[in-house]
Amino acid sequence: MQERITIDYRGLKLTGLLDAPTGACAEKPCAAIMVLHGFGGNKDGASTRLGAAMLADFGYATLRLDMPGCGESEGERGRVICLEQVECVKLALDYLESRPQIDSARLGLMGSSFGGAVSVYAAGTDQRVGAVISAGGWGDGEKKFRGQHPSPEAWAKFTGILEEGRRRKAETGESLMVSRFDIVPIPEHLRQGMSAGGHMAFPAETAQSMFDFRANDVVGRIAPRPLLLLHSAMDSVTPTDQSIELFRRAGQPTDLILLSDVDHFAFGENNPRVRAIVQDWLAKYFPA
Repeated sequence: MQERITIDYRGLKLTGLLDAPTGACAEKPCAAIMVLHGFGGNKDGASTRLGAAMLADFGYATLRLDMPGCGESEGERGRVICLEQVECVKLALDYLESRPQIDSARLGLMGSSFGGAVSVYAAGTDQRVGAVISAGGWGDGEKKFRGQHPSPEAWAKFTGILEEGRRRKAETGESLMVSRFDIVPIPEHLRQGMSAGGHMAFPAETAQSMFDFRANDVVGRIAPRPLLLLHSAMDSVTPTDQSIELFRRAGQPTDLILLSDVDHFAFGENNPRVRAIVQDWLAKYFPA
């Protein structure tokens, strides 16, 4: 059963889809997992949609939400700010707690890439989150960007964008718009994994918010709640060492699994090994 829902965020209407396994939530309240979309994506992108469908198969209710300025939600188009998305996750938890068919004591988060980083940060700052799954996420924005812009020339170009963005905003009040690939390079062969209708340009403040974002600082607060970190062993977008460092800073129980047979969009590839790992981990730590 799927229900279209809205959540208010600072006067903006955010649009989401709440899915509940047919019949299951009618008998008793269900565990629910919010599935967060990636950078500039939306709730209907392949990774988010297929990830939610996988969880529904396992017996969980799911919530997919278009973040401000993304998908069908209101807000300045392309203005993607990390800490604002964390705030939206907490509002979504409020919403899930208000639904009688949802077990308010069993709320989880799952996200890919940008959504994985936001999931970890939200769980580290909100005790209501009972379990977290991050796929291809990151913990230190500056170090992540250094890995994504590795040459001196590429780093100078990227930091020059940040400087110019700050200067223009201060002098004119207007935002410098930047190509998504100048913020996060994605190889041509992986671009089909991006959300259809996703943003191709962002204000420089978006890149600055990512640069300043440090889920590493709060990941240790998640324990003793369970955390699963999935990452491609040779990720073409987000450096693999980002999840390794999150694991190093996390408490227990935390599992880190590096995958050799997927790239950055792990849930979008509908990989059977990823599916089996998630199912087994949830059955152990956060059963439906």
